Amino acid sequence: MPENPKPAKPNPLVSAARYSEIGFILPAAVLLGYGLGWLLDHWFHTHWLSVAGVIFGAIVGFVQMIRTAVALSKDRR
Repeated sequence: MPENPKPAKPNPLVSAARYSEIGFILPAAVLLGYGLGWLLDHWFHTHWLSVAGVIFGAIVGFVQMIRTAVALSKDRR
């Protein structure tokens, strides 16, 4: 039977890239939500969809940030 080798120590740059992803998720989601809301505002001639887009983007950003943090914490174990 083959022995289970010890997993290699992760590269510090890869770990840093994974953790820095958390810092970019929320602003990117908010900006994307605002941009889509702004486009829909101009298309439907309204003024509230950009605010809804920011709120939706913030919610999506927080959910994704939590999912990423949970996945990273599972990888450390």
